[in-house]
Amino acid sequence: MKPCLYFLLVLLIVCPSLLPAAEIADTPAHRKAREEMVSQQLRSRGISAVPVLNAMAKVPRHAFVPAHMQPQAYRDHPLPIGEGQTISQPYIVALMTESLALQGQEHVLEVGTGSGYQAAVLAEIVKQVTTIEIKEILHRRASNLLDRLGYTSITALFDDGYFGHAPAAPFDCIMITAAVDHIPPPLLRQLKPGGRLILPLGNPFSYQNLVLVHKKMNDVFVKQITGVLFVPMTGHALEK
Repeated sequence: MKPCLYFLLVLLIVCPSLLPAAEIADTPAHRKAREEMVSQQLRSRGISAVPVLNAMAKVPRHAFVPAHMQPQAYRDHPLPIGEGQTISQPYIVALMTESLALQGQEHVLEVGTGSGYQAAVLAEIVKQVTTIEIKEILHRRASNLLDRLGYTSITALFDDGYFGHAPAAPFDCIMITAAVDHIPPPLLRQLKPGGRLILPLGNPFSYQNLVLVHKKMNDVFVKQITGVLFVPMTGHALEK
């Protein structure tokens, strides 16, 4: 074997990430399932924002769930993704996204990357997304997948999202995708005046209220949207 070929073989064994990534299939059946999801689960429940509907119809949700769960990817319920976490029901993803009233030029902070699906939906609508995940396995998995899907406008970080990401603040909007019993003060400080923050607020181990927070100068106004059930925010949030 020639030395250069031997060196390349050793390099690929030591660094398998240099191998070409397997193509993520998006078949006519997948696209049909997304169209039905948008029609039957979103439009029928009042989701009407065109950018949100278009994003939900485009992002391959099946790519964000474990392989054995892919036949259920477009059904009307959340799914486990490992590490005690879930990918939210499609309707809830659309509802949270629509509630932020996004115009397209925003920089959105997402707390709780999970599978990366919500970040991808946001990235189809806004200019920039910063997403933070506290569980390293999920962070690595989601970061790799988002890269493979070509989402260059998403910055994925491994950290405790309770503290936000001050170097990129202030944010136009913030979305928290795990339950917490208070609005984290660091996130409020990193939200622009006039900005919106959406989160499941309440007992992390029971049902919560999905609420939309408007920040106006030094005041915040909270609007209840609906009852929800999210997994708890971990890290500092549970130490409070």
